[in-house]
Amino acid sequence: MSTSIHDVSVPIFVNALRNMSVWLDKAALEMPEAELIVGRLAPDMKPLPAQYQMASDSAKNAVARLAGIGAPAMPDIETNFAELKERCAKTIAFVEGVDPDALATAAEREVELKFPNGMGYRFTGQAYLTGFALPNFFFHVTTAYAILRGAGVSLGKPDFLQHLGPPNIHAGT
Repeated sequence: MSTSIHDVSVPIFVNALRNMSVWLDKAALEMPEAELIVGRLAPDMKPLPAQYQMASDSAKNAVARLAGIGAPAMPDIETNFAELKERCAKTIAFVEGVDPDALATAAEREVELKFPNGMGYRFTGQAYLTGFALPNFFFHVTTAYAILRGAGVSLGKPDFLQHLGPPNIHAGT
């Protein structure tokens, strides 16, 4: 049995977006939202909402490009945790709603990524997913995590990997 593009994209995007949503719940219990929402790692980096928006865009655009369909427009208007959580939920609904059969030939599909300046890249679907889409997605996921963690929210590796649930191997078994 081979691994499909669907298997190495949709569940990964969904797990991380669900984790990101839960981080906001934890953050809201520990620190003032107004303080965290403007947080950034460095002066030349975008703040927390933009990291969530760009993770969302990375996931939905990747799946859409790989399936050869359009991605839903999601204007970057979120200014609070509730809106960021809703954005995560909408993104999850979209990527989960793409028929796995639409991704059946995605590994060989040509994907063009064009930037506003007219430059860009041409990839096979597999090279796009593994060389650009997933690394770019996790850059923004990790940056969001680091902003919250750096601000003092008690996040740890178990929060980043919470989709795994509790360990399923126990001492002596």
